[in-house]
This record gives sequence, C-alpha cells and structure tokens, in this order.
Amino acid sequence: MIEFKLNGEVRQVDLDPDMPLLWVLRDELKLTGTKFGCGVASCGACTVHIDGEATRSCQALIGDLDGAEIETIEAISSPAAQAIQAAWVELQVPQCGYCQSGQIMSASALLTETPKPTDEDIDAAMEGNLCRCATYARIRSAIHRAAEIMEA
Repeated sequence: MIEFKLNGEVRQVDLDPDMPLLWVLRDELKLTGTKFGCGVASCGACTVHIDGEATRSCQALIGDLDGAEIETIEAISSPAAQAIQAAWVELQVPQCGYCQSGQIMSASALLTETPKPTDEDIDAAMEGNLCRCATYARIRSAIHRAAEIMEA
C-alpha cells in the first residue's frame, strides 16, 4: 500500500509501484486536469507539484511517492497560483488550452520560489513546457503580470 497526500487529502493506493503518477491521477483517481502529452517528460503537460516542486508526473513512479505531498491543477490555491490564474485570464493566454494546466503548475512553482522573475528566470523555469499554439510571449507576459498582482 502506497500512502501520500493528494490535494490535502491522505490517499492510499494498492498499485504496481512502477506505475507513473500521471496514470494513477487520471485512470485510478479520475483527476483529469493533469494531461498526457508525450510520456517522456519533454512537453510539461503532465506537470504537478510533488513536495512543492514542479515535476513531470509521467516520469514520477507511484512507488517512489510514499509519504509525498502531491498537488494537482484541481486544487492549486497558493497566492502565486491565484495570481497566475488571474493573469492568465486577464491576458487571455490560452488558445486550445491543452498545455495550460502544466504551464500554470510550472509558473506558480516559479513565482513561489522567485516572486519577481526576470525573463531569463521565466525561460529557465518554463523550458520544456511546450505550447502547440505558441503562446510563449503571452505566457511570459502573464507571469510578469502575476508577479505584479502578488506585489500589490
């Protein structure tokens, strides 16, 4: 039995320890906000927070997460996340929206760690979060706007 805290609630699963967290979330626990993109940690669509760190859930094995704290897009509520979500809406960041849960998870982790990021900080933190619609300039602008919202 593997026990972890998911979105503030203690959960237990009896699954193959080699199952990626992504499939535990989507298939077993029916939390579908975390998206499957590539399966090899290259696109960022599956990003969640594990113990506060932005992590690709397609490569995080559930057997390695006993005792971990996991947060998904369904429950993200930190001040950074709230600012990111407000800026995303204000600047109309999403187009198709498929990558957005991963983008928001990575951006909120960045702002939690670096409240006033530079363009270089943003580029480094968001590297590997792919957007098929190429809204990268709006994403960067929204992260800067979220930093402003957090300062106010």
